[in-house]
Amino acid sequence: MSVQIYHNPRCKKSRKGLEYLRSIDEDIEVIDYLKTGISIEQIKFILKISGLSVLDIIRSQEEYYKKNLKGKLLSDEVLIKSISENPKLLQRPIVIKEGKAVLADPPDNINQLFNHRS
Repeated sequence: MSVQIYHNPRCKKSRKGLEYLRSIDEDIEVIDYLKTGISIEQIKFILKISGLSVLDIIRSQEEYYKKNLKGKLLSDEVLIKSISENPKLLQRPIVIKEGKAVLADPPDNINQLFNHRS
């Protein structure tokens, strides 16, 4: 199974994560989620296999977040739907390998997927 990376080519952190990943593995599926979109099911899957909360994977510095979500008490379902409808809200890069996922910021977080050490 290949390694997947949810990647935004315009993001410096995401490019660094992809570069780091390419130094470790060559079988990589790059998912440009700003073009393809990201479904509610995909987001829930990432949350499940990463152990992260929805607040961990939401970009609070995005304009949409500041205008529509900040300071409101919202359910995970509403936040997940917001990310799906506004993919820029997704923290990046997120790397998935063999049923585990990490937020690859900093890029060496990717090592957790290859070393299987905490």
